[in-house]
Amino acid sequence: MFLFFSSSGTHWSKSETTSTSTHWRHRGEQLGFQDYTPPFLAPNTTGDVILKGVNYASSGAGILRETGAVFGERICMDKQLDNFAKTRQDIISRIGAPSAQALLRNSLYFLAIGANDVLNGEFQTIDGNSYTDEMVSNFKSQLIRLYDMDARKFAVAGVSKVGRIPFEIDIHICGQDCVGSVNNMAKLFNSKLKSLLEDLPNSLTGSIFVYVNLDALTEDIINNARSYGFEKIDYACCEVIGRHGGLLPCMEMSRVCSDRTKYVFWDPFHPTESVVLIASKHMLDGGPEYVSPINIRQLVNS
Repeated sequence: MFLFFSSSGTHWSKSETTSTSTHWRHRGEQLGFQDYTPPFLAPNTTGDVILKGVNYASSGAGILRETGAVFGERICMDKQLDNFAKTRQDIISRIGAPSAQALLRNSLYFLAIGANDVLNGEFQTIDGNSYTDEMVSNFKSQLIRLYDMDARKFAVAGVSKVGRIPFEIDIHICGQDCVGSVNNMAKLFNSKLKSLLEDLPNSLTGSIFVYVNLDALTEDIINNARSYGFEKIDYACCEVIGRHGGLLPCMEMSRVCSDRTKYVFWDPFHPTESVVLIASKHMLDGGPEYVSPINIRQLVNS
């Protein structure tokens, strides 16, 4: 059973799917799962369907409640956990408390959230150290809450260098990897997050936390773009306006590149499916430079 908590919902636009859900479709397929994990709010996410996993992800969401307000409606991490609590109760009602506990404790919980918080941090008046402390403190409480609801196997993704995305490059009118302050904030958050995940098992008996180093994964893909078959590392395939297509999201009026497999970025914010496939393989079976202390396949089998 897979359960996903994230700052990316499933984005469908011009035949490309870009999201954490896409990451997990590929990873789930390689682990033997055939179907998408259904979103919590879908009307058919009921009955026995919930026994196989649920996707709680929400576009624009963050660890902090206020993150993503500029995007309008979104489901922050605290609310995603509220939704999981409802699923958990439905599972208990369906199969009984002992079986539900066994199912939930053997399930895999994937969390990829924080990038929107880091982007939002650009516009905060407090310093980056205090801001990332607040992020980690809130996230710690959220992880403990999940543990208290019978979660035991956690895969938690850090934040990549968000200064590399076409949106950041275009709004700052600069070249690749130019947004040093936001990249440094991502690095600071990742360092604190990794330390937190290493420490939590000491107080949360029976828990296993795997840290997914998205920064290292994206660096590898961008630095070795040619060997992976990419030609465009900082341009959006689906673009409207901006030197790198980063100023507006993908929409009906967008221009789409002729070969998306040559692009690292699908739109101003999200990677292409080609990138997702590469990253998924590293997350599943990669070494400690990408996933630690064990990889996700080992976590599933533990």
